[in-house]
Amino acid sequence: MVQGKEDIIDLLLVGLLGAGHVLVEDVPGVGKTTLAKALARSLDVTFTRVQFTPDLLPTDILGSQVLNPREGSFAFHKGPIFTNVLLADEINRASPRTQSALLEAMNEAQATVDGVTHMLPAPFFVVATQNPSDYQGTYPLPEAQLDRFLLRIGVGYPSADAELAMLFARKGSDPLAKVTATCDSVTVSRIQAEVREVEVKDAVARYLLAIVHRTRQAASLELGISPRGALAFFRASQARALLQGRTYVSPEDVHALAAPVLAHRIQLTTQARYGGITAEAAIANVVREVPVPT
Repeated sequence: MVQGKEDIIDLLLVGLLGAGHVLVEDVPGVGKTTLAKALARSLDVTFTRVQFTPDLLPTDILGSQVLNPREGSFAFHKGPIFTNVLLADEINRASPRTQSALLEAMNEAQATVDGVTHMLPAPFFVVATQNPSDYQGTYPLPEAQLDRFLLRIGVGYPSADAELAMLFARKGSDPLAKVTATCDSVTVSRIQAEVREVEVKDAVARYLLAIVHRTRQAASLELGISPRGALAFFRASQARALLQGRTYVSPEDVHALAAPVLAHRIQLTTQARYGGITAEAAIANVVREVPVPT
């Protein structure tokens, strides 16, 4: 399906089991949409794909009141956001106004339309894909929305062997059509609840917070990690531990998730940006400065 990207698949599952959302950012054609669709088909849940375009409106996502001319009354018609798995394809091609329609849904699993709040089905998981911001026709995602994504991941180009396997896998048919559901919404919700029971020792929690606090002091960073980011870091570490078959979080979980969870939540200083430092490199520098507990 997605050849040679087991680590990326694991991070996507961390986002799902951690009851968060995942932003997949990379150049066109590397399998971002295929990855999201394969995950949705492996789950026996409702799935909706929305292609974000510059003319997309908030009501196209949330829904709207529709007049029934026969009865002379209005009824709310739910938009595509009322689903278990939402694929927001090329999310940064829509205007900031439309992107903001997702904020409440991603943070509180509800949508308010015309003053009425509607609860979203559980689980609710957003997989958003976006092209790099320097591509024509893209809008940068607002910081408030970036903070709603538990992880940001990049797919990257496959290895030569993986790309060769991909060519032959798709020679006769699309392997995506053969994906069958192995898990339903009740099971996903149960596992999400189990994630919250994964043990986090005091020393590991302090290690996690030391990394968070260091981002607020680093000279290359204008904006460090917020308390909401610390909570996301904590929950993602629990999800990764459970995915690895453990009932406790280890420092290795924290270390492995630092870049995917934190890099999109920081702001580099102007000097750091022009100096060629990336957000991932800045986080790696911070992690190296924090002693690992034994």
